[in-house]
Amino acid sequence: MGKVLTIDEELCIGCGTCVEICPDVFELNETIEKAFVKNQEGCSQCDCEEAINSCPVGAISWVEE
Repeated sequence: MGKVLTIDEELCIGCGTCVEICPDVFELNETIEKAFVKNQEGCSQCDCEEAINSCPVGAISWVEE
């Protein structure tokens, strides 16, 4: 068991802040204008906690697997 990053698509406004902070982890789906987690392991190269805390709508969180 571990924790995985998730983005609540209902809350996401597609601002791209998470992508700017952690481009190795998050990506913006231009079609639906929502962010998604593209690489869970990318957190070792960035600060995922900063991305979580910087999300203006609180759409990013850690969830137990």
